[in-house]
Amino acid sequence: MQTIKAAVCHEFGAPLVVENIRIRPPGIGEVEVTLGAVAICHSDISFADGAWGGSLPAVYGHEAAGRVTAVGDGVRGLAEGDTVVVTLIRACGTCAGCASGKPTLCETPYDGDAGPISTAEGGKLHQAMATGAFAEKVVVDQGQVVKIPAGIPQDVASLIACGVITGVGAVVNAAALRAGQDVVVIGAGGVGLNAIQGARIAGARRIVAVDMSEAKLATAREFGATDGVLATSKSPWRAAYKALGGRGADAVIVTVGAIPAYDTAPRYLGRGGRVVMVGMPHSGAVSSYEPVILAAIGQGMIGSKMGDAVIQRDIPWMVDLYQQGRLKLDELISGRWTLEQINEAIADTRGGGARRNVILFDRPGG
Repeated sequence: MQTIKAAVCHEFGAPLVVENIRIRPPGIGEVEVTLGAVAICHSDISFADGAWGGSLPAVYGHEAAGRVTAVGDGVRGLAEGDTVVVTLIRACGTCAGCASGKPTLCETPYDGDAGPISTAEGGKLHQAMATGAFAEKVVVDQGQVVKIPAGIPQDVASLIACGVITGVGAVVNAAALRAGQDVVVIGAGGVGLNAIQGARIAGARRIVAVDMSEAKLATAREFGATDGVLATSKSPWRAAYKALGGRGADAVIVTVGAIPAYDTAPRYLGRGGRVVMVGMPHSGAVSSYEPVILAAIGQGMIGSKMGDAVIQRDIPWMVDLYQQGRLKLDELISGRWTLEQINEAIADTRGGGARRNVILFDRPGG
């Protein structure tokens, strides 16, 4: 067992505590990754706030990149020294979800209480989201990591693990957007900006960003939005219709977990359009809509987890887009922090202005 530093949640809603924990070596089919960077996702904050329950104490963090420093028996295609992206998508490969080509819907449960980490005293420590990346190292299943070129900066690479595949994938995989179609993206935060990029890359005719901040709408235009609408205006869907030439959108991507956004999302749709639900409200929150409208003009609502990504397919594609200059990643980073500053980084993220804050692990030669 090794001793490493991690930011541990002992109580929902309380600051994380940076302390020593233990991590075991990788077992069969597992790899150890020494992290270079981990980004802070709003899902980590929601979990730490107790929005969805869960086991404590826990180590959150699931949007990471680093280098493989040990491999267990049976690992194929990965070796010590490889630069990798680490994701929370742990897929068994054999259940109905995996066999149908949707690893994000894997039906095989994972017990984070029995994972590779423990407290400094050897007690239970929950590996949240099968990752636990608010730590210097992780041990994860080999299927959760994807090898990338060594020259990709790890702070940039960490973003791909969740925010980028979720946003881009919601448009390309879940909405199956075709060139020439119109998109409305509700929420111009980290995931929303990537949904906008996904729509631009897919060849959307018009991309309307909807947000409560003029500053965020300006940023959305930098990432590819053709139009911006203030969500605080009266009947903002009417402004979106006007921007789209008097019609509704083919796809509406909801990237925030706010119930008002879900209540109004169908109003932005055109005939045959689809709402893609990405943002995650707290458990128990309820939205309402008028189903007769959806039924009458062939509209629909679908959920999208992690952009319906197949990481071994989608991450190399997105890395290649970044290398070509067609996918903005550097511009997504708002701030860089140390592990000891994680509570400050979380507070800054809560403020709503950050695109993505990233924790960097200072390593010689990194």
